[in-house]
Amino acid sequence: MSLRPILETRTSVPTMEGAGVKLHRAFGFQDPSELDPYLLFDDFRNDNPQDFVAGFPWHPHRGIETITYVLSGSVEHSDSLGNSGTLGAGDVQWMTAGSGILHQEMPKGSGSGQMHGFQLWGNLPSDQKMTAPRYQDVQSTDIPEIIEDDGTAVRVIVGTFWGRTGPVDGIAADPQYLDISIPAGVKKTFPIDTYRRAFAYIFEGGAAFADASRPSGVLLEKEIAGHEVNIRDMSGDRTLVRFGTGDEITVQAGPDGVRFLLISGAPINEPVAWHGPIVMNTQAELQQAFRELRNGTFIRPAH
Repeated sequence: MSLRPILETRTSVPTMEGAGVKLHRAFGFQDPSELDPYLLFDDFRNDNPQDFVAGFPWHPHRGIETITYVLSGSVEHSDSLGNSGTLGAGDVQWMTAGSGILHQEMPKGSGSGQMHGFQLWGNLPSDQKMTAPRYQDVQSTDIPEIIEDDGTAVRVIVGTFWGRTGPVDGIAADPQYLDISIPAGVKKTFPIDTYRRAFAYIFEGGAAFADASRPSGVLLEKEIAGHEVNIRDMSGDRTLVRFGTGDEITVQAGPDGVRFLLISGAPINEPVAWHGPIVMNTQAELQQAFRELRNGTFIRPAH
């Protein structure tokens, strides 16, 4: 087994999207090869409804998939194909925009006014960019959860992990999307297929990730409150950790435990022409998409 090196850690940065939704962006609109097949990752988390109720009114997508995971509150959605619904706490929507769709997403706070969720954009390979749009709406109760004897819990949203398979299927780039919780001081090793690009995103507590670029990849440990934790390289809330090539990662939870997403996928390795919510392979394809938006032919008729 080979431990993955840490290529980079970064803290997500505040930004604004939609009609004025305040969120934090971990990556996006930068080098698309960096985390290929993934293009963008947003953490939308607010306790003040005024920071999110304006939502994401009607907008187009083509050539990508959008993955929305709600932790608290809800998101009401509708589209140009007549679909509509609501995502609640723990639910996931995997939307394959394919040849094109217009949709809107309107977040609603929980009873206490809190809204928290994530949106990830996955690229589509050239031979799937103009496929028919489709949704996979998954309720929280349909997502398998593995609980280890040491208290570690893994929700398997997409892909197969530790013998359990998530409910989302038929997606490009062979993705794996895991929601992992580790109790205070516990050290765990998780396998990741070598061919995948991978990143972790911490959103509760803190943790240290072993780094293969250091001698033996050993964590610097010190006992705190009865737990051995890495205090030199502890990463906290809203931190992205980007990994290099290998087939496993090792993480040690801090004194408050940690919860993070572990996401990986097979790189597509194709040219990217990207403007806003539309991602194609060439500038000509991108220009064609915007011409179709202007002349009203963007949405393909259903076959």
